[in-house]
Amino acid sequence: MAILATSITNDSIIRPAGFYVIGFRDLKFADLYLIFLGFIYIVTAVCNSFLISVIWIDRCLHTPKYIAVANLGVVDLILSTSFIPSAINTFVTKDTFMSFNACLTQMFFYSGSAILESLSLIALAYDRLIAICFPLRHNSLNTPTSMISILAIAWSYSVGIMVFGVLSLTKLSFCDSLTVYSFFCDYVAVFALACNDSTLQWTTAASLSSMIGFGALSFILMSYTCILAAVFRMKNVESRYKALATCTEHLVLVAIYYGPIMTLYVVELFLFRVDPTVRLMSVSFASCVPPCLNPIVYSLSTKEIRNRLLAILHKVKEVTWEGQTETQRLR
Repeated sequence: MAILATSITNDSIIRPAGFYVIGFRDLKFADLYLIFLGFIYIVTAVCNSFLISVIWIDRCLHTPKYIAVANLGVVDLILSTSFIPSAINTFVTKDTFMSFNACLTQMFFYSGSAILESLSLIALAYDRLIAICFPLRHNSLNTPTSMISILAIAWSYSVGIMVFGVLSLTKLSFCDSLTVYSFFCDYVAVFALACNDSTLQWTTAASLSSMIGFGALSFILMSYTCILAAVFRMKNVESRYKALATCTEHLVLVAIYYGPIMTLYVVELFLFRVDPTVRLMSVSFASCVPPCLNPIVYSLSTKEIRNRLLAILHKVKEVTWEGQTETQRLR
């Protein structure tokens, strides 16, 4: 099958027609897990779309913090859309084959949005750092323009590094197995199938994992070290409480995103090798749950967004009441 599905380019690169992504094939109760993923995706799409719309419509929320929150919502939508519909479609149709170009496209959007997720959390940490450690200079140091510039750099970096990573895969030959043991076209799982030298791809993956994983988390931890130092210098207890309260939602997002990933990494590094199926479920769970919970956390913990939600619900209630009244009058 692998021989029939490959072609040889002018550079003697053996390029397959596609890959067989069989991540959830051996998973027990896969049907229930895919139903769960479908539910998660619907909630993610609805909640993030609502959050982005509220921030876009309400000019009072056009601040650096909420610009970063809206950006996180867009990233969450891209991340979830990059793999959940594909995984559900594969399970329903039983067709695990994915063309080479479709595989690279999915890899680009998934990995790029995963990188952006970490960089977006850094942007939110930066916003809290400036707001609490430099309150008198907050409006000059952290403006909407500066936040948009930071996010533009993050997007440019993510797109650039993934273009490089994806294009590097086109230089590999795949002359044996075409089976990808993952729930999507994972960068590492794909280049591991190559039969020629993949040192460049391995170095790229290792560098990105270290920089985006530990580098981003280290920056966030250092920023909160500075924040705590600034908070404990405050003489007023109420001011301390208010300062820490503004960081709650961001800390929850960091815990939700990095908690499962770092736990899995520590277990594999120091304790024992995790079963491939368990690891697959853990990674997929860590990829789909944070984008679902992020908008819920901000909507529930942020007064401005909560008030906007209540105003919308109140308006819907009024329109419904007026419609019922008009119907009764016509009768």
